[in-house]
Amino acid sequence: MAPLTEAELSLFVDSVRRYFDVTASEAPQITSAFLGGAALQSHAFTGTVQFSGSYRGQVLVSMPGPLLRELLRLQHATDLGDANLLDAVGEIANTLAGNARQRLGAGLQISLPVTRQGLAVVLPGVRQRPYAITLRWQHQPALVVVDMERLQT
Repeated sequence: MAPLTEAELSLFVDSVRRYFDVTASEAPQITSAFLGGAALQSHAFTGTVQFSGSYRGQVLVSMPGPLLRELLRLQHATDLGDANLLDAVGEIANTLAGNARQRLGAGLQISLPVTRQGLAVVLPGVRQRPYAITLRWQHQPALVVVDMERLQT
């Protein structure tokens, strides 16, 4: 296994910014980007996409309900129930994974998103210290965790 380069990690920060620019016409404030510790606290809605192929790991997106509801309103959604919030956070995780695949190549295979509702502790998977990005948009916090490594070839 090889750690990700700074350029590989920065593509996720760029992807988060681009998602909000396109969806909400307003970039989020990136409040921190750091190597996570033993555990990170999630928000109420979480979507995860697994990586395989030339990379192994996952990207996780965790957001509170009010942030997701506002994003759905901006997309003219009328159903703002929990099922649609789960779909939205899963789609955001899928979008970030898809953007990573475009930049890292077809060798990066991505799974369908898996979603969950409820606060949880995010434990490291592949890396001892996953890369965490915290952000704020419309006064709401969010978390993106990049827990992946490049396989040696």
